[in-house]
Amino acid sequence: MEIDEAKLQRNWPLPPAGTRIRNAFNGETFIFTHVDEGASEFQCDVFIEAGGMKTGTGRQHLHPDADEEFIVKAGKLKLMVDGEWRMLTPGERFRVQRGVPHLFRNGHEGKTVFTAKFTPAQQFLRFFLNMSLNTANHPGWYDERGEPPLLLRALALHAFAGHGYGAGIPIWLQKVLFAALTPLALLQGYSLAVPPRRLGALPNNGPKQRKPADV
Repeated sequence: MEIDEAKLQRNWPLPPAGTRIRNAFNGETFIFTHVDEGASEFQCDVFIEAGGMKTGTGRQHLHPDADEEFIVKAGKLKLMVDGEWRMLTPGERFRVQRGVPHLFRNGHEGKTVFTAKFTPAQQFLRFFLNMSLNTANHPGWYDERGEPPLLLRALALHAFAGHGYGAGIPIWLQKVLFAALTPLALLQGYSLAVPPRRLGALPNNGPKQRKPADV
């Protein structure tokens, strides 16, 4: 069973800048401030509600081919980099080099807003659109913490290979596992909300864009 990528791309034009998608599990809202697939870097804002993103699995992840920069605009952001915690306040930033394990949490009980910037852009726009839309539109697929099942995680990380992996497990092993589990994920009814763009395909973020919307 295969993903009909061409059909998905025809039927899912990219949303306009300003689209907000909320994760009800952890109080995190992605604000897609930049929707440009031709850009050399991708950035979006992340709004964390008061009391949101205080806990999680504690599992660090990494991006093997892109640096990620965290720029705090309001509140406090607690950032773990290679197992060590640091606190960022408004105006502060920290660049996590590609391949370095990391995770983040809300650093206080109030609201926090930060910009996440990825260099190069790869397909992180579609990667985060897919992740946030599936959480919003299919909450029944996730556990009480908002964690996806292994099959859904495998489907997304295989489709967007090279964008993100769990720390502490050889990447080659994760790639093999995700590829093997993807057909099972499709048979179980899991799907991508947004497909990856084919290599060499032209960006599709022109006249068909929809009006800004909160999800």
